[in-house]
Amino acid sequence: MRDKLTTAIKTHQPAFDVELPEQKVEQLADYYELVHEHIPILHLVAPCSPEEFAIRHILESLTILKHLPPKAKFADVGAGAGLPSIPCLLVRNDLRAVLIESKEKKARFLEFAVEQLGLSKRVTVVNRQFEEADPVDCEFVTCRALDKFTEKLPRLVKWSKKRRMLLFGGDNLRQTLQKEGLKFDEKLMPMSEQRFLFTVRPCR
Repeated sequence: MRDKLTTAIKTHQPAFDVELPEQKVEQLADYYELVHEHIPILHLVAPCSPEEFAIRHILESLTILKHLPPKAKFADVGAGAGLPSIPCLLVRNDLRAVLIESKEKKARFLEFAVEQLGLSKRVTVVNRQFEEADPVDCEFVTCRALDKFTEKLPRLVKWSKKRRMLLFGGDNLRQTLQKEGLKFDEKLMPMSEQRFLFTVRPCR
């Protein structure tokens, strides 16, 4: 399983315009093994092959790196399995993050994963609803798989204040962003026909 994941990362990374050193690929494989071990109990992600995990979860997560300047700090809302935050933190040692997860068991997994992967000094896990969490000095907000995402988007925008938002989603999210009158750019994910990264700057 691990070999299939590392092979998939190395094979498909050019499509995502990244070039990862061997050490980083191995760290990402360590992360994959932690997630895979806990899927049967916590349902962190839908069951998928190592190749699909490499493409959809790891490499897609890394697409936000181009939007994060050196030493940036960001909040990952509804972090779940730690996507997109943990792959980004593993690849870039200068980044810091607040991982916000309302479900206690998933928050405990995040704390465990952060410790196991050596990220404790750069990461804080917050087990609360995002409205109850303080993004403090975070400059960016990202979100990939928040429950009832489109329904909660207006509250997320208000909570994010004037921070730049990096949101993953499809047509429904685009329509909601337009409905809210938000200015955004979108980029279709490589090797996908319906998943996008929306870069949003609140206009109010």
